Amino acid sequence: MTDVLRRGRASLAFAFLAQGCVFALLVTRIPAVQDRYGVSDAVLPVFLAAVPVLAGIGSVAAEHLVKRVRPSRVLRWSQPVAMLALVGAGAGDRITQLAVTMAVFGLAVGVLDAAMNMLGVSLQHAYGRSIMLGFHAAYSLGGILGASLAWAGAHWHLALWVSYLPVVAVLLPATLVGSRWYVDGRGGTAPGGDARAEGGVGARLLLPLCLVMTFAYIGDSTVSNWSAKYLQDTLGSSEQLATVPYNVYMVTTLLGRSIGDLGVRRFGAVAVVRLGALVAALGFAVVAGAPGPWTGMLGFTLLGLGLCVLVPQTFAAAGRHALNAGGPGASDAAIARLNVFNYVGFLVGSPLVGTLGDAWSYRGAMLVPMALVLVTPAYARSFAVRPDRYGGGHERPRTADVGRGGDGV
Repeated sequence: MTDVLRRGRASLAFAFLAQGCVFALLVTRIPAVQDRYGVSDAVLPVFLAAVPVLAGIGSVAAEHLVKRVRPSRVLRWSQPVAMLALVGAGAGDRITQLAVTMAVFGLAVGVLDAAMNMLGVSLQHAYGRSIMLGFHAAYSLGGILGASLAWAGAHWHLALWVSYLPVVAVLLPATLVGSRWYVDGRGGTAPGGDARAEGGVGARLLLPLCLVMTFAYIGDSTVSNWSAKYLQDTLGSSEQLATVPYNVYMVTTLLGRSIGDLGVRRFGAVAVVRLGALVAALGFAVVAGAPGPWTGMLGFTLLGLGLCVLVPQTFAAAGRHALNAGGPGASDAAIARLNVFNYVGFLVGSPLVGTLGDAWSYRGAMLVPMALVLVTPAYARSFAVRPDRYGGGHERPRTADVGRGGDGV
């Protein structure tokens, strides 16, 4: 069983890494996609908004899919669809082709994001200690890799499909092979066969986590969409220096997630979430008050270290509460519903800051995600581990309620 869990953990981490790479390859080459298809500046926001909307629909669909098919199988086949859609987006030449490929990509991303986190939560439950941040660290590493490959493609003026195809040619078969070792959390229970699954987790427990997820992604989308513009236009940096904050943010996010599980095991999820929220709020405050670009860079560094723990711990808390309330089926449903608020935050964050920045000031606009993140400590008790506490000598023994994803799921 130990070897099964270890292989399952490694294969799922690779799935997270691959998804981070694929998503970064798309979002960092949006200008090139726009040029290839002749998408106007007026139409581009429609395409950009459609992806998270469709991803939310995909996440809802995943909730119903896993009632009939194990999450491991849902992930196994949705991830290649997203990769092929990426290649399709780089290979077409008509705007209708872009619309179709982006629709497929959005739906597939919603399904696979939900399925990945379902498997991550069930594996953490089987391990009996915090490992969820490690999966999201793999996603961050994939994002850095994808952004670096996108930079190389842009630097060498490669066609989009030339940039995308070799990456997908490597990642797609590798994820399919790795999917043989995915681990589900239902053991011998057939999909949809857990009698407690319909009970689910109550809105009283899930709603605070949905708010935390939304606010965390508003903060994240603020950094990804506005850090370069803020540093250049508000803090007076050079164009070259303005590209650095997001890279710093991604690196510090990776570092924070790489060590975050140790913090959860030592101090508990509540303390880690509170500290992360306070560090993120401090980061926004430093950015808003920065007298120059280097101080602003410090603020974005703090944002990476603070925000990085919130999303993985929110998924972990939702799954933990639902497992206690209704078993693995209820956990999968809670993860799928919570995942929708990932896209809500992503969809709201960028236009919120942009509108406030144009109407008021971008310094003032940075205080809004700061205030939203500061709501998180008020809900920190929602992250409490009951009846057990990961770490500090209170780890649960590894449970045996897992089944191999590759064996007839």
